[in-house]
Parts: sequence; C-alpha cells; structure tokens
Amino acid sequence: MAMTIRNAALAGISTVLLTLTAGGALAGAFGIREQSTLAEGQAFAGAASGSGGVSSMFWNPATITMNPGWVSEQNLSFINLSSKITPTDGTSPLFAPLGGSGDIGQGAVIPAGATSYQLTDRLWIGIQSGAPFGLVTKPRDDWAGEVYGRSSRIFSLSFNPTIGFKVNEWLSIAAGPNIEYFRLTLRQAFPLSFSPLIAPNASLKGESWGVGFTAGVLITPWAGTALGVGYRSSVHHDIEGAFLLPGPAAFLSQQVTANLNTPEKLSVGLTQAVSPVARVNLGFEWDNWSRLGDVGIVGRTTGGIATTLPLNYKDGYTYSVGGEYDWSPALTVRAGLAYEQSPIDFSNRSVRLPDSDRFNVSLGGSYRWSEKLTLNIAYSHLFLVGDSKLLAGPGRDYNFRDIPFAADTSGSADIVSVGFRYVFGTPAAPIAPAPLVRKF
Repeated sequence: MAMTIRNAALAGISTVLLTLTAGGALAGAFGIREQSTLAEGQAFAGAASGSGGVSSMFWNPATITMNPGWVSEQNLSFINLSSKITPTDGTSPLFAPLGGSGDIGQGAVIPAGATSYQLTDRLWIGIQSGAPFGLVTKPRDDWAGEVYGRSSRIFSLSFNPTIGFKVNEWLSIAAGPNIEYFRLTLRQAFPLSFSPLIAPNASLKGESWGVGFTAGVLITPWAGTALGVGYRSSVHHDIEGAFLLPGPAAFLSQQVTANLNTPEKLSVGLTQAVSPVARVNLGFEWDNWSRLGDVGIVGRTTGGIATTLPLNYKDGYTYSVGGEYDWSPALTVRAGLAYEQSPIDFSNRSVRLPDSDRFNVSLGGSYRWSEKLTLNIAYSHLFLVGDSKLLAGPGRDYNFRDIPFAADTSGSADIVSVGFRYVFGTPAAPIAPAPLVRKF
C-alpha cells in the first residue's frame, strides 16, 4: 500500500520532471563547436578538410595525416552568452508581475586540444580532447517563468584517441574511440502554496560515462585541394542521479536513471588553394538532434513510475564559408561566415533554451613566432534570427500545473579564442604531394 501511495504521489508531480530539460549552447541545442581557434577564425568552414589544424581531428580524424612529425595544438575559448526572456500577454496573472528573466547568459571558458605523432611515412597516432556539449544559464531566482526553469548546467568532457593511415598519396583514413563524460544539474521553482514567492527549488542531477567512435576520410587529389568527410557517432549514456523536491514533498525525492543518446555529427569540408598564399574553405555539418526525442526518467526504487523530458529537437544543419590569406611568411589572417538551422523552434523552445537559427561572423589570425611555435587568435559574434516566441503551459510539451507562460526571447554571443601550435623536435617535411601549403 505504501508503495502504491508513493507511486501515485510521484505521478501527480511528474510534470515537474517534464520541465527539467537540458538547454543549449553554441552549436545547436546544447552542443559546443569551439574546439579549434584556427577553425573558429573561419566560422568553422573547412574544419573537416583541415582548416582547424591538428584540432580538425574533432570533425574528421583523417586530417591527422596532414601534420608531419610530432605536433600539439591547445585552445582556450571564452564564451560570453547574452539572452533575455520577456513575458508577454498570455502569461499567468499570478506570475506575470515577477517580470522577465534578466540576462540568463553566463560566461564560460572552454578548453580543447589535440596532439598528433607520425610513426612512419604512412601511420599516425594522436588524441583530441574537449567539451562537445555544455550549458550554463541562470535567470533571476524570482521571475515569471521560474516554474519552467531557474538554472541549467551541463558539463561534458571527451577523449578521442585516433589512428590515421595514409593509404596512398591522395587518400587517408582514420578512426578511434570517443570516451565521454556527461553531467547535468537542472533547477526550477516548486511552489508550495498559491504564492509564487514561496517557491524553493526542485532539481534533477545526474552523470554518466559513455563510449562512441569517430571515423573519417581525407582526399587530396592534387596539391592545393583537400576534401574531408568525418563522422562522430552517438554516445549512449546511462545517467544515474537524483530527483530532489523541497519541503513537504521531500519524501518523494529519489534516485533516478535516464537513457540519453547524444546526436551523431557528419561533417564535410572542402579546402581549395586559389594562390600560393590564399585558400577558400567550405563546410557543412549535420547533427542528428532528432534522435533524442523524449528522454525517459525512471525512479530506481519504484521502477513503475516514469516520465519524460520532452526535448523533441529537430536535426541541425550548418553551412559555412571562409578564407585565409598569408599576409607574410609569419602572419596569416582569416575570416568566415556561417548560417545554422537550429534544432530549436517554436514547437520545442523552452526557457532553458530560447534558441533559434543563427549567423556566425568570425575573424582570426596566426603569428608564426618561430619554426616550432605558432600563436593563434579568433573572434566570433553570433546573433539569432527568425522566430523568437516561446509558449509553455496547457496543451504544450512543457506544462507545469497548467501554468501558462508566454514570452519573447532574444540572444547573442561573443566568443574569443586563443591557442598555440607547437612542433616538437625538428619539423618534418610534408609527404609529397603536399595537400596544402599553410603557414602554421
């Protein structure tokens, strides 16, 4: 009987779990694209064909064969996200007086790096590491949409060892495991009375390790041209954590599990030298965010009670174009433009992820300090375009106690990335024919 009462009570508050969903970052949904300072300077155009240097391994591990000798590249990106949610007509009169979210954006520093080592004239090994997913957002504690979100934190870290093989002078292949850690903490208001000001936090926390793989192909049919196709598989996470409720509802808190499959990524890049000192890059990325669907949450002790996180994302598509010019033997400058079709629209937009389609305008440069050391810098500005409406409540996937919430959203981001490339030992000569001439 006690278990039946507990199950019934949990069913009555399952709508809380419906709104504890993951939010997004800067590569659609909660993806992070900031893995290479070099590639960022061109809005990630040609990242799969080597425009990102050693760090292009994130998009296409086969680009490892473009780096003779022993080379390491380390990057650090600062993301300054700005986003506001402003309530409109249709918001519950009880909560509307609490006002807007304020700036929910939080600054974040994202490290990433890659190292490659040439074993023979045809065989390379290496490793790429970074944060493929992440989010930090926090509105004011008391605001009109507090029952749909107060804070969101998603953290990830991946390690991707790679083996690359140069089949012949124009074809390279590579593959390796992708070991990934994933953690999330999501909070929202849980009113204990009819007053919105008496609303402590309910929270969902969990973490997991998972394993996937990456694979890629690089074609260099003649000097000055490179075509790359890379694939990052989905990683399955068996997330274990806790669902915590405040006050009188605390006895319903329990340990929970959830199955989350991260999206696959397919990247295509084309690099073409148009002169001995200039190159044009094109890029395309597909992220299979639609595979997330509804993420189930299951109580570990009860087993019979389940609810869902109604993510219901669409697939994401990114198109980019960029160029780089060797101003001098020591200085290279870059620029790029990208357009991303976000997996988020009016049908699935939430207060944790007020995202929409976006443009990315980027600039960058490299200074060759010596034969061994190159310093890199890039700047990007992202601005959202298109629909910005948000609606939660009755009849919507995001619905807590039939409390309606309607809003307009806005957002932008500024990203500064710095990094360096270091060649250990005596720099090795490229294997003929050199696929590209770059002043790294």
